[in-house]
Parts: sequence; C-alpha cells; structure tokens
Amino acid sequence: MPRFSVIVPAYQVQAYLQECMASVLEQSFTDLELIAVDDCSPDACGAIADEFAARDPRVRAVHLKENVGLGRARNAGMRAATGDYLVFLDGDDTLTPHALRDIADRIKETGDPDVLVYDYARTFWSGEAVRNVRAGQLHEEGPAPFRLDDRPGLLDVLMVVWNKAYRREFVERERFTFPPGYYEDTPWTYPVLMAAETIATLDRVCVHYRQRRQGNILGTTSGRHFDIFDQYDRVFAHLDAHPELERWRPVLFQRMVDHLSAVFLKRDRLPRGSRAAFLRKARAHYVRYRVREAGVPPRNRLRHALVRLGSHRTYRALWTATRLKRRVARLAGALARGVRTASLRLHYGVQRLLPVRADRAVFAGHAGRGHGCNPGALEAAFRTHAPGMRTAWVADPGFHHTVPTGTRRLTPGSAAYWTALARSKYVVGNAGFDRRLVKRTGQILIQTQAGTPLKHMGLDLQDRPAAARDTDFAEVLRDADRWDYCLSGNRHSTLVWERVFPAAYTMLEYGQPRNDVFQRATSAEVARLRESLDIPEGTVAVLYAPTHRDYRRTQRTPLDLERVLRRLGPRFVLLTRAHPSYGAPLARSGGRLIDVSDHPSVESLCLASDALVTDYSSLMFDYAGLDRPIVLLSDDPEAYEAARGTYFDLRAFPPGAIARTEDELIDIFATGHWRGSRSAQLRAAFRERFCPYDDGRAAERIVRRVVLGETAGLPAVIPPPERRPVPSTASRNPATSLPPVPAPGAPLPAVETP
Repeated sequence: MPRFSVIVPAYQVQAYLQECMASVLEQSFTDLELIAVDDCSPDACGAIADEFAARDPRVRAVHLKENVGLGRARNAGMRAATGDYLVFLDGDDTLTPHALRDIADRIKETGDPDVLVYDYARTFWSGEAVRNVRAGQLHEEGPAPFRLDDRPGLLDVLMVVWNKAYRREFVERERFTFPPGYYEDTPWTYPVLMAAETIATLDRVCVHYRQRRQGNILGTTSGRHFDIFDQYDRVFAHLDAHPELERWRPVLFQRMVDHLSAVFLKRDRLPRGSRAAFLRKARAHYVRYRVREAGVPPRNRLRHALVRLGSHRTYRALWTATRLKRRVARLAGALARGVRTASLRLHYGVQRLLPVRADRAVFAGHAGRGHGCNPGALEAAFRTHAPGMRTAWVADPGFHHTVPTGTRRLTPGSAAYWTALARSKYVVGNAGFDRRLVKRTGQILIQTQAGTPLKHMGLDLQDRPAAARDTDFAEVLRDADRWDYCLSGNRHSTLVWERVFPAAYTMLEYGQPRNDVFQRATSAEVARLRESLDIPEGTVAVLYAPTHRDYRRTQRTPLDLERVLRRLGPRFVLLTRAHPSYGAPLARSGGRLIDVSDHPSVESLCLASDALVTDYSSLMFDYAGLDRPIVLLSDDPEAYEAARGTYFDLRAFPPGAIARTEDELIDIFATGHWRGSRSAQLRAAFRERFCPYDDGRAAERIVRRVVLGETAGLPAVIPPPERRPVPSTASRNPATSLPPVPAPGAPLPAVETP
C-alpha cells in the first residue's frame, strides 16, 4: 500500500501531460502510485499515459471507453487507488519539487488528519508565478489537527480539489464522489471540509496551477456554465441531509452568491443571449437558499445586489454609480497625495535655505530594510569617535525596531526625512541615494558599497540584460557624481569601483566597517548569539547562504537540506538564509534546520556559525576575515557566468573546498576536508588578498579621516597573521569529537535519523 495515490485525469492536455506526470515521478518522496485516467481523449493523452506506465511500475493507466468529464474521471481514479492518501492533480498542472516529501512530513507531524490543505501558485506562460492571495489562511500556528469550526477562514481559499490531500479511508467512509458537469469541485470540497474530523495545513506551495492562454475548460464560452446551479443544489442538499451542519448555511449562501456573480461577470464564459437567463436562474437560487441572518461584506454588496435583483440593467446602473464613486475617491486621493507631495517639496526647498548642520549625519542601508551593513557600523562609529555627533537612520516603519535607541528613526518620504537630507552634513548609504536629493555645498556623501564585488556591477552590467533589467545607467552615473567618498575593502574592490562608477570621488581603501565586529566580539557574545538562535550546545552550525540567480524567475536551492542533515548526522545544524530577493525561506524551520532569513544581522549569523556554505555571495569575503571554514557549492558556474559575469574565476582562487553536487558537499564534511589543512591554506591566501584592512578598526579610520579631518596618524593596520578574531565553537572542540559521517550512498545508522 503506497502512501499516496496521485490521480491525474487527462483530456486534451497532451502538450502538458508529460511535464505533469514527470513532476510526480521525480519527487524525492517515492512511496506513491500515479493513476493517469485517459478520459477518452482524442489526442495523445492515452498513449503518453501508456508510455509512462511501461517505464515505471508505479504508474497505472486507466482508459475510459467514453468521455465522462473531469469529475467522473476522478471517480475512476479513486476506484483504482490503493494509497493511504488521495492527491489530485490536473493534467496541465505540476507538483513542485519535494512537495510530496513535505506533505508526508506534515501529515506525520499532525497525526494523519482526514484532510491536509496546502498552497498553490498560478504560473503564467511568461514564466511568472503568483502565490495564492489567501496563503495566510494556511499558516501552521496553533494546534493541529483541527476542525473547520476552529479555522473557518479556510473556506476563503480557492475551492478546488487539487490543493488538498485526503485520507482514503475517510473519503470511502463518507462515500464522497464527484458529480458530473462543470464546477464539480464545489459539491466535493465544501462537504469534505465540513465532514472532516481532523484538518491540517501546510504553508508551502505544492502545486503550480497553469494559467493557459487558451483551452482552459472554465475559460471556454459554453452553456455548460449553467451546471454551477446544479452543483450548489447538491451542496445545499448535503446540508439538508446533515442537520448538524446547518451552522454553515449562511457562509455557503454567501459563497454561492459570490461564485454565481463571478461566473456572470466573466465576459468570455456565457454564450451570447444567455446572460439574462443566467441572471434569472441566479435570482431563483438566491430566493431559494437565502439566509436572512447572513451578513454581506461591504466589498461584496454590489455582487449580491446583482444576483438578488436578477436584472442586468439595474446592476449596470448600480455599477456605474459605484464606479463613479470610486473614481471620485481616487481623484480625491490623488489630489491629497499631490498636495502632500507639493508640501513636502516646498518644505525641502525651505530647509535647503537653512545652514547645513556639521553635527548631523543621516544613514540608510539596503532600501530601508533596517540598521546594519557598512552604514550601520559607521553610524555606531560616528557616535563613538565624533563627540557631539547626532545621527539618524532611514528605515521603513517595519524595521524601526532594528535601529539603536540612541539614533533617531526616520521614515522615507516624511517631513523629518527631507529635513535630515537638507540639513545633515554627512549622508551615508550602501546603495543609490534618493534621486530627489539635491547635494548642497558643504554636504558630504559617503558611498559605503555592500561588500567586495565578485559579480559584475555598475557599468559592467550594460551587456548583461538579465542582471541589469531596467537599470538606468545614466542615473547610476549621476548618482556617482554626487559621491565625495567611496569605501573599498581591498585593491580588487578599488579597481572595480573606479571603473564601473567613474566619477570624481575619493576612494577610501580602509576595509569593511561591518567586519569590525569579527575582531571585537568575545566568546561569551558568540555563546549568547547561538543560544538566541536555538543552536544546540556542542553542535557544528553551518550557515548556508546562496545568492540570487538573475537567470531564474523562481529562486530555489539545489540542495535537499533535510537529506544533507541526515547524512551529516546529529552533531550538525544548518542555518539557512535566503537572499532578500527570494521572497520565501529556503526551507521550513524544524529540528536541526533553522531558517534565519529574517534575522536582522548577517554579521551575528556569521559569528554564531562554525562554517559557511555559499556559492557566489560576497558574504564569503567577509567571512574569510573570521578565519573560519568556507565551502563553495558551485553547481551552475557556466549559467551564472553567462547571466551575471564574475571578476575572477572563483574555482581558480577559492576560499576553501569546492563542491559541484550535493553528494560532493556531504563528502567534504564527511571527510573533514571542510576544515583540513588544504582548506586552511586556501582561506589564508584568500584572506590575505581580500581582507588586508579588516582588523577591527576600519570604521574608526574612516571617521577620523572624513569627520575629524585626520590624514596622518590613522590607526595602523594589523596584518592578517597577527589578528585574533573570535574563534568558532567548533574550533574549540577536538576534531575527534565529531562522529564520522557515512559516505554518500552508504546506509545510515539508526542514530542519524532525526
């Protein structure tokens, strides 16, 4: 008996069926059967199903003698199913990688619920993927499993069959089947959720829902859309047969009205001449199933009026009045915004007439995401080494909590923000400055940059359209013309910055201020950081931080992180940090897998970890200053080089061991090569070249030069061999304390199973 029976009905989807079935069979979780139901399709769907069945014993092809429609084709698949859980997938959709593994894990965590609801994303022909707007309903907080009464908001999620896994025993006991006709998901999904004794959720996109340009059944003009009335008759008949579910009648009535109005308002669904009949029938359903106490959300009142009145002419009058009201509201809003913009512009102009304040400095980093990076280190140094200096930090309100208490918080675009830009002598940032900023005589702009460049930057992106996207290179140069100083951590950076940002600024090759903390932190501070991250004592914490791929629309990791942890054994912990552009974590936190994507300080994560695994991230240059092991995972060097380009071949001059595959990465840690003598030699050479000034006093040198005007007598640079960065936890443990890790392919000891 397999864990999952994946049922795929197929009718005229020959162009997509192979990808659909492959997405199932290539899952990392393999305990499954795939039942492909050929609904007497006139194209090659049946032959494709047979080809897969011949190649893989997990596939069963079911051929129907006549076309029975999507619902009854699913019923045929259920009759053939033997798995613990039923999973439905339409023939033009796909499962995402590792989806079944995560579904299986969540089912196990929540005690085999009757239904598990997971998320989906709409995928378009352009390659764009848009996650379900109701994804918030699928959070995993609170008790699980639960009943629908505990989380009624699940009814707001798209009522489809393929975003859920169903315990087959539950389905058979309740005798659930699909009816004929369009909208067959409706009389299945509502009764299933209401009948389920145990429900759980998985906050993860498991299905890519293909948005076809043509050929989608529900997007086809047809009289079959009138089937929706029969489907809701079945829903309410189920309520009549189960009086204990009567409390759901008001909710289902609202959902029915919303659904009927949505079908009517889709201009391409109902045949010409049938729209009035559809409205009359919708009004009859409204009267038949109306629940007096059912409140109508304000946003849906117009739709309810459409169905209640049953008159398209009356609806058009209401729609015109509502549209006029909204247009007036938009105009009023635009007028208010215009007045505010003009007021702020006038305010900024007035402030620029007032004297520049020599004791004021304003800082910003990473487009308002919070205090940190080089500007953050400099902000602290300004307050320490320039007595009387008053500092302010620009951040979105959601990141104000990251700003130190002694620093003023500014919201971008506010009056206080423009006052600070107009009156502060020092303006410091690591990205482009506000293009509306008018640099005044006496103001000093400091561009800190955000690390050592490996990938192409600035003007070097002109021939890299995938990376440059909509970059305005003329604006890039105008911005550089305003800089007074540009920071550099090494000779390599200096040569790159001067070439890709050609302007008349002064280069300060003094080191990376953000790395000062690596030389100043103590072992006690590292211990506190590890405790705050819930890193178990005595474990080796590996920070995994991949960079952004310009050539990919969907960012993903090439690693099966849970498998890596199983292979490494119980003494290893993975800290996973997604690039800010990812929009989602690399994996769900749990056990020895800890997501730190939202942690405000990457420097703290470096201090808390014992080793770094990355690909092309500039974080490796900073981490080298810690003198801790670095392992590169370079699985796509040719693609990355073609899309983004690099300034040198990292494989020819690496900071440590290099892995090309997941198994090679595991082997590097299994053999101890990650912290062996060869890795230490590579890291020393890398540190010598790229961390010559990262001795803990880079920020001090910059403040003394720029603010205090000192050109001589700046703190001498401590050579790399003489530095003593805070040691990692692993370096204080004897090497023999780490248990041996089986080589890839070897059987795992029982103790390594989490």
